[in-house]
Amino acid sequence: MPRTDIGTSERLLDELRGWVEHETPTTDAAAVNGLIGRAEAELRAVGAAIERIPGRDGFGDTLVARTPGHGAPVVVAGHLDTVWDHGTLASSMPWRVDGAKAHGPGIYDMKAGSFFAFHSVREILRQKVPTRRPIILLLTPDEEVGSPTSRAPIERAAQGARAVLIPEPAGAGGACVTARKGVGRFVMTSHGVSAHAGGNWQDGRSAVVALARKILEIHALTDLAGGTTTNVAPIWGGTRPNVVPPEAGCEIDCRVTSIAEGERIERLILGMAQDADGIRIEVTGGMNRPPMVETPEVTALHAMARGIAARVGYDLPKHHRGGGSDGNFTAALGVPTLDGLGCTGAGAHAPFEHILWQDLAPRCATLCELLETID
Repeated sequence: MPRTDIGTSERLLDELRGWVEHETPTTDAAAVNGLIGRAEAELRAVGAAIERIPGRDGFGDTLVARTPGHGAPVVVAGHLDTVWDHGTLASSMPWRVDGAKAHGPGIYDMKAGSFFAFHSVREILRQKVPTRRPIILLLTPDEEVGSPTSRAPIERAAQGARAVLIPEPAGAGGACVTARKGVGRFVMTSHGVSAHAGGNWQDGRSAVVALARKILEIHALTDLAGGTTTNVAPIWGGTRPNVVPPEAGCEIDCRVTSIAEGERIERLILGMAQDADGIRIEVTGGMNRPPMVETPEVTALHAMARGIAARVGYDLPKHHRGGGSDGNFTAALGVPTLDGLGCTGAGAHAPFEHILWQDLAPRCATLCELLETID
């Protein structure tokens, strides 16, 4: 059991409610900064060394809080932004507790887990509990759009760290995450020649048809057995039914299980650019998150976490997940990274998003004890 008194699930739920009812869409830097500011004030009050990195490009700030100590730190990182727009609480997803479930926008992905991280560090400092290593806590503003501004601070904190803990939502059966696929994002645009679709069809070059052919090529890159998938959406193009479309475009998502496969897929998709027969196709983008690969060091970290969970009173299995997180960045640096240490529940990015709130205390206790005892 952790030496830190983290409190009951009821106590944690009561404070978590304030985080959930403070709406933080990624696109509203001021809203995200409001919650960052609340966390910063409480961490300063208990003696954390604070660095607040100003936001840029329309995103909020990144908060970095450090505890005293020497040697390679343990890093714990969570994001405060959500996919939900302002007004979601009032219009369609009000805070409510329905039996074992607590509902609200962003509660599962990932305000509960980020609150775990904040609460554990705050209470370790407040209660003056010694830890074997210093802790670095990051609370970030833009994970839901790929962490464009927080990736660099996360990687700086993780360089030379002993371990990284990511309290993203738990998976089915309460599983944490020991591997994730790498993620690539691309934009393909097709430029053709407009013409009257009835009077002089032969003078046109359909950007839509050219794009459609490329989409089929992209779809053919999927290899389920090998763990590679591609998806094209959204798609746009054309103006009117009687005009040969001069413009079209799409976005492309790809998922891979190895860095080499990511490089191969990136090369193939970028290589689909062309300029021939009146059609010009442009492709931008690339691999956004490298794969998070399970290593013996990650397996050992999971075994430690599972042992702690057993003492707390629950099982902590592991699984591999197709979605990316900030753990992809830290694992690619060679730092043992254990992900999915947040709360149980379901419905990430869905209207039925919820946590199983009675798991708040035991799940937070596991994270807290990891922060205390990783050697």
